[in-house]
Amino acid sequence: MLDAKSLRIIRALSTMVDEPSQFDPPLDAGIVQAVVALRSNGVETFESCEGGANHAYPEPTVRFHGDASEGFRALAAAMKEGLPVAELRRVWPIRDSEPTGPWWEITLATVPTTARHL
Repeated sequence: MLDAKSLRIIRALSTMVDEPSQFDPPLDAGIVQAVVALRSNGVETFESCEGGANHAYPEPTVRFHGDASEGFRALAAAMKEGLPVAELRRVWPIRDSEPTGPWWEITLATVPTTARHL
């Protein structure tokens, strides 16, 4: 029998398969687990990147909407799901000389390239 965590992830993945246009462009392979884990816990994600060379972010990052308390709820969900959270941020990006947002970002720790092959 599957545990509750596995069932949430399966339900979230099923939704993504049933609604392929939900993610345009498709999610980076290296961030799918984090997005599924957060969305299966009710976090409203809107942007993600697996990070690294030729990517929008240097590290794996998921952006999500929410009020002042949502970041802490998402952090708890990420930790409960075993994600290697490195940072939680509340950001106000500047666009055309105007602050936008705010929104939240969770960044994940990455394994050094040399350690991956040990």
